[in-house]
Amino acid sequence: MTIKSMHHLGITVTDLKGAVAFFVELGMELEGGMHMEGEFVDGVIGLDGSRSEIAMLKTPDERYRIEFSEFETPQSIDGSSHAPINALGLRHVAFVVDDLDDTLARLKPHGAEVVRNIETYQDVLRTCYVRGPEGILIELCEYFD
Repeated sequence: MTIKSMHHLGITVTDLKGAVAFFVELGMELEGGMHMEGEFVDGVIGLDGSRSEIAMLKTPDERYRIEFSEFETPQSIDGSSHAPINALGLRHVAFVVDDLDDTLARLKPHGAEVVRNIETYQDVLRTCYVRGPEGILIELCEYFD
């Protein structure tokens, strides 16, 4: 038996509205949001008395989703959101964009910062890492036609 598909990636943040605004500006679409609490949720995530707000965003092709969660209780703990790329664990999310320079210009007012450089790999692509809201590390790739 193999998996059928990936449903979503979950990211916990302290500013849900800011994270949603950033990723909508990037080009994702808000699919929906809701308040989460109760025995069912506690049983799934393993935290008693949890209360959170979530927002589900999808890529324009509807193939991928990111669920952002902001916890009211219990209080979120620092998961080393500003760790470098070589730290263990989930480190970055990568997106293909049409125009890297335009994307960076649109994300800058939302706090995006290029980690170091925009690099070109042969005649294939331009790419860079960007720190977004909550220190989320994002790789942006523009492929050459």
